[in-house]
Amino acid sequence: MACVIGTAGHVDHGKTTLVKRLTGMDTDRLKEEKRRGVSIELGFAFMELTGDIRAAIVDVPGHERFIRNMLSGATGVDLVLFCVAADDGVMPQTVEHLDIVTMLGVERALIVITKVDLVSSDRVMEVENDIKKLVQGTSFKGSPCIKVAADNEEGIIAIKRELSAICKVITDSQMRPGNLTNRLPVDRSFLVKGFGMVVTGTISSGTVRVNDELNLFTAEGGLEHSKVRVRGIESHHEKVN
Repeated sequence: MACVIGTAGHVDHGKTTLVKRLTGMDTDRLKEEKRRGVSIELGFAFMELTGDIRAAIVDVPGHERFIRNMLSGATGVDLVLFCVAADDGVMPQTVEHLDIVTMLGVERALIVITKVDLVSSDRVMEVENDIKKLVQGTSFKGSPCIKVAADNEEGIIAIKRELSAICKVITDSQMRPGNLTNRLPVDRSFLVKGFGMVVTGTISSGTVRVNDELNLFTAEGGLEHSKVRVRGIESHHEKVN
């Protein structure tokens, strides 16, 4: 079973670092992201959880200039990993990201207070109270909250445990019958020499198999080509049928 997790939170509040600690994968792949130390494009990672659940993680940018990229990454996620840094507390993109995921109808969140080793315990408690006030009146009210320090594995273990529990509830309730029309919103597309066009995305309904014929629609909803054929499928770097 699969669960799609999206990150959310202000720039430099530890989203990408947290994903790397959870999965071992660095989702900042661009040279400019490395130079500036901030995420610009969507990043993708995955992890195995207990109960035979595989979670895909979409790491989104937190900077206000890249809010459009965050919006595209938040579409179709089952659960939000909502990060707030203990030193900064609630910031503008914290609020904006909460508004976006609420607008998109995401109903579950795991709240993570990062960088707790940089401040006093009183400050951590203050930030936690601010977050509780922020999510009051949203579907995230009462969401579990975990504190994480830079070099403390206890918080990471606790996050994995909570993610496993939440994702089990999500996957148990998923209704994706195979007779539904296949829909795959395209995140990225690129050419591979000797193979052809490759698209990436998360299937929102139905089932797709190798050699299936699909319709390709434009963003405006019109048919771009009458048919495209599926020549191969990969899920989390593994070839599947």
